[in-house]
Order: sequence, then C-alpha cells, then structure tokens
Amino acid sequence: MMRRFLKFLSLLLMSFSPVIAKPAPTVLSTDIGSDVDDTWALAQLLRSPELDLKMVLTETGEARYRGAVTAKVLEIAERTDVGIALGSSSWQMSEEKKFQGPWVEEGYDLDGYAGTVHEDGVQAFIDFVSASEETVTVIGIGPAPSLAKALMVAPEIAKKCKFYGMFGSFRIGYDGKAPISNETNVRVDVPAFRVLMKADWQHMKITPLDTCGILTLSGENYHRIWSATNDPLMRAVIENYCIWAPRVDWGDYSYFATRSSVLFDSVAVHMASSSDFLKFEDLRFDVTDDGFTKLNPKGEYKARVAMEWTDLEGFEAYLTRRLLGEE
Repeated sequence: MMRRFLKFLSLLLMSFSPVIAKPAPTVLSTDIGSDVDDTWALAQLLRSPELDLKMVLTETGEARYRGAVTAKVLEIAERTDVGIALGSSSWQMSEEKKFQGPWVEEGYDLDGYAGTVHEDGVQAFIDFVSASEETVTVIGIGPAPSLAKALMVAPEIAKKCKFYGMFGSFRIGYDGKAPISNETNVRVDVPAFRVLMKADWQHMKITPLDTCGILTLSGENYHRIWSATNDPLMRAVIENYCIWAPRVDWGDYSYFATRSSVLFDSVAVHMASSSDFLKFEDLRFDVTDDGFTKLNPKGEYKARVAMEWTDLEGFEAYLTRRLLGEE
C-alpha cells in the first residue's frame, strides 16, 4: 500500500513540474562588422537558453569579412557547431569601412574556421529550413537581401518560420525624437524589406527605432560588462567596441569606456524569446522608395510592432545579466 502511495505521489508531483521548452532552432541574418550592435546581439543570442543558434547568414557588403567577424566570435564562445552562411557580396568594402576589421585582419582566416562555412549561404538557409522538423526562429538585424532572395526562390519556407526583426521608424526617429527616420535596415535595401513584410511567416514581430533606438547600457550595468575580464565572450564584445568606436564615421563614440552605443539589435533578439518589457501594436503602413515606414490604416504592409517600453530600466538590467550568463 505504501509503495503504491509513493508511486502515486511521485506521478502527482511530476504532473506539477514545470515543462521546459526545447530551445528553438534559430538563424541570425546580420550585417555584423558595420555597427557594433550586431556583435552585442550575437553574444546575447549565444547566451539565450531559449534559442539554439544553428546558422548565421551574412547580409550586404563583403560576405567573407562579415563571416570572419562572426567566426571569430563563435570560436571564442566555443560554438563552432554554428554554420556560417555567406550571403551575396553586395559591394566591395574599403578598409576604412570595415570598422571592426583590425580584430580579424591580423592572424585570422575564415578558411580555418572549425565549423561549416557555406559559400552559397542563401541555398544553405533554404536547405536548413526545408529540412527542419521544427519551426525555425529567424532574427533579422540588418538590411536583408540574402534573406529576401531565399524567400523569393522558396517562398514556402516562410510558413515554417517565426520572424523577429529590427526595422523601421513609425513615430520616433534616431536619437529618440520625432520626426521619423528612414531607418538604415530598411533604407539600404527597400525591396528586400518589402519581401520580408509580405512573406507568409507563422508569426512576425519587429522593433523599430521607437523602442530599440533608445536602448543603451550605462552606469553599473555597463561597468559590470566592461569589468568582466574573465569572460572571453564579453571581452570579445568590448574589444570590438574599442576598435569600432574611433573608426566609425557617423558619430562621436569617445564615451566608449563609460557606456555602450545604441544596442538596436538586442531588442530583436530579446523578442525572439520573450515579450516582456515591451508594449506591442498591430500596425499597417506604407514603405516609401527612400526607406520611410509611414503609418497608414489602409497601408499595404502590416506587422506586430514593439512601440513602447513598459520597463526600459528593468530591461537594461535584465540584458546585462543575460550577457553575463546570469539570466
């Protein structure tokens, strides 16, 4: 009798145990190596237990440069199981435009990456999604010609994916103020963005400048990351930031020792695993040829959009803990 009771009790306790969801297979579409926020976002993604990064798809510019930055971060993180899918090289980048170039140009060779490098990244992405038995999470944090090309070649793959992206500006522009801006990820390749917005995703959310454009880490949060000298991944992020800050040609980042630049892309990574800290709206809008996303109740495009923070300070502390592997 006692044995039966104990078995019953064990089964009862198991029924109340929390169900731990399996991490979602994830692909990151990125123009890493231009704005350093992509590097922060990659580190954040690698420390998000809800997401299982399988592939990084490079976007715009020189694919091998972006691939090299990605590969070196992945090696430092001991994640060479992640494939690197080289998107089409849109243009030849001058050395001056390779803002994180010094980090990979001295003694680093993409051909030596211990993982897989797919020369035809677009086809590799199509093949990965097509073969997946699970829904794939796709995170877009750059202009997206490679991702758009994949969707045009194989539009059916969108039905197997959830999409989270950093795109647009609806009520607030750069610097956290009106008027709206033609946000870079849209402006650089407007046709690609339109393809993304028309794709038949299972689910889609985007973060525009209205929310992601005001996210930085400063004070104690930033100090904790700056001081994490025993953390190789955070050291890699800070090294890239220190190289990037004096080389970038669109702003003064001389404050790099005391706070981060704007971490636009970290919001897209966060949305892929949680809706916490954000308020969403279902919006319709038009996309102009010069890259503005203009609200229109009868607009051609629609998306679920993170338009406000419910607790920005809380998210900054949460992001710090996650980057440090504490969350």
